[in-house]
Amino acid sequence: MSEILTRDLIVASGAARTRDEAIREAGALLVSSGAVTPEYVDAMLQREETVSTYMGSSLAIPHGTNEAKDSIQHSAVSLVRYENPIDWGRGEVQIVVGIAGVNDEHLGILSKIAIIFSDPDEAQKMVDASTVDELYGLLQTVNE
Repeated sequence: MSEILTRDLIVASGAARTRDEAIREAGALLVSSGAVTPEYVDAMLQREETVSTYMGSSLAIPHGTNEAKDSIQHSAVSLVRYENPIDWGRGEVQIVVGIAGVNDEHLGILSKIAIIFSDPDEAQKMVDASTVDELYGLLQTVNE
């Protein structure tokens, strides 16, 4: 199996200032990698309108709706870290992890990310990381 998180899917200092811009930024990485079509990013925004992907611990995990499954070419994870917190409605976010999972692969990906962020020390390491290599090292277990 190929890696679902690669260094080119990570941005250590994102440019977005709003929730929707952050979703588009994470989604654009998935599109540029060939994992999804641009329609998937629209579905990520649609999902956010109905169910918040804010998870606590400075983390949001935007992903598309079930209807957008046909827009996924292969499973992938993008990660964007923000210096300044973004208001996500239910809390502030500094780590945005975009997920695209073929079939039900997104469930396994979500559980691996949840395990990392359930540890407050690990979550803080993600927020404090300032390079792509640091972020990759902290989240690369999603590839296992």
